[in-house]
Amino acid sequence: MNEKEECNEQELEVNENTSEDEVTDTTEQPEEVEEVTVEDEQAKKIDELTKALEEEEGKRLRVLADMENVKRRASLDYQALQTYRAQNVMVNILPVLDNFERALAVEAKEAETKSMLTGMDMVYRSLIEALKSEGLEEIPALDQEFDPNFHQAVMTDHDEEKESGIVLEELQKGYKLKDRVLRPSMVKVNE
Repeated sequence: MNEKEECNEQELEVNENTSEDEVTDTTEQPEEVEEVTVEDEQAKKIDELTKALEEEEGKRLRVLADMENVKRRASLDYQALQTYRAQNVMVNILPVLDNFERALAVEAKEAETKSMLTGMDMVYRSLIEALKSEGLEEIPALDQEFDPNFHQAVMTDHDEEKESGIVLEELQKGYKLKDRVLRPSMVKVNE
């Protein structure tokens, strides 16, 4: 019986050891679960912070892009302003040029009148040169094909020697400032 008792005692010890191991394992598992939970929470927090950082970086980049666009637009506006700064003055001077041309078209019979017309012609030419230096250009019209962007048809006529749509006569000169039409040419167009 001793042997049986010894075997039973050994089995009991093994069972107790196994039970203790199981109990130990059971208590260790919650610690691992807690560690995993803490690690998961930290990973989630890191992900949230990373996403927030990416969103803020995106916002920052959009603000920088907006600032660059504002600078570029301001620069383009300034360039356009500089390019066309004389437009209003030139529009107001165009009738003066027309009056000069009408006055110079008069034939002078007396020497004094001829002298005065010569002086007016010199002033007219210097005014035209000053305006050209600022970008004023005459719009070519006579014998050109009618272009509604540059010409205003006020009359039509029929000339068999010329094609239809050709400008026969320029009634009033047209002008443009660089690429903008200040005043279209008033023309007579062939039918």
